[in-house]
Amino acid sequence: MRRAIGALAFGAFAAAQPALAQVVVVLNSGDATISLIDQATRKEIRRYEVGKEPHHLMATPDGQALIVANATSNDLMFLDPRSGEVKRRVHNIPDPYQLGFSPDKKWFVVAGNRLNRVDVYAASGQDLRIVKSLPLAKTPSHVTFSADSQNAFVTLQDSDEVVAIRLADQSVLWKIKVGAMPAGIWMTPDDKHLLVGMTGADYVEVIDWRTQKSVKRIPTARGAHNFRPLGDGRHLLVSNRVDNSISVLDQFALEKKYDIPVPGGPDCMEVTADGKLIWVTQRWIKQVAIVDIAQRKVVGTVPVGRSPHGIFFVNSAPWK
Repeated sequence: MRRAIGALAFGAFAAAQPALAQVVVVLNSGDATISLIDQATRKEIRRYEVGKEPHHLMATPDGQALIVANATSNDLMFLDPRSGEVKRRVHNIPDPYQLGFSPDKKWFVVAGNRLNRVDVYAASGQDLRIVKSLPLAKTPSHVTFSADSQNAFVTLQDSDEVVAIRLADQSVLWKIKVGAMPAGIWMTPDDKHLLVGMTGADYVEVIDWRTQKSVKRIPTARGAHNFRPLGDGRHLLVSNRVDNSISVLDQFALEKKYDIPVPGGPDCMEVTADGKLIWVTQRWIKQVAIVDIAQRKVVGTVPVGRSPHGIFFVNSAPWK
């Protein structure tokens, strides 16, 4: 199956406006809206409708656009990453729940949570072209990649598995059983281990992906779900949706350092460039929390829409 999806024109977006560099973009998946928050004042400045069930988002490799994946309406929206303004919409993208570009920027992988499939697209210049659709039961959830861009790894949330896909020929290399309801998945900076958040349990599973074996469990808290690196090259955050906390992990020692209490089902996270604050969506109470890392506590909240999920702002810590 090969189908062109038009010219996405990654480089065709207007130049960023410096005055709007502090906008925080929040996806309200339950309301099918986007909230824009002024990062300095911590006030919502605008809310507008998007496609059904916007769950996850990511910047394009050149940083000129922010992709919002609308899972139920089967489309992608491209925003100005600094202002949140909608630039274009690409239809007929089946069930884009979670998405990711390979490190070499040649592949774009979409996990279809509802349709039990993973779609692999070739990314070349201004175009995305679907190369293959892989049926993968059950409930593909999150995506990460090997450092050499040869492999994509996807969690299968309802069959308690992790699958490896060889991108060159879009073939399934292996599937292995893991713990209950694997969701977030992360490759350590040394490219040695996959870390998998067990939403149906209370730990992060450590997988040696080359030998396809689980080598350790890092106790965190119930509902271990999603990851975000702190940006210092060593520490990693994991949100624990059931026990209402964020755990800070050491990616090299493969151990937990400490927990930060965050109520309301913490989910997706973004970190300020100075590494001092975490902005985190609170799925069950229609809020975004601002966490002071040094104080290890919530120091502010912003009301948003129902079931806030993905969050993004330009002036954030690096993803490493």
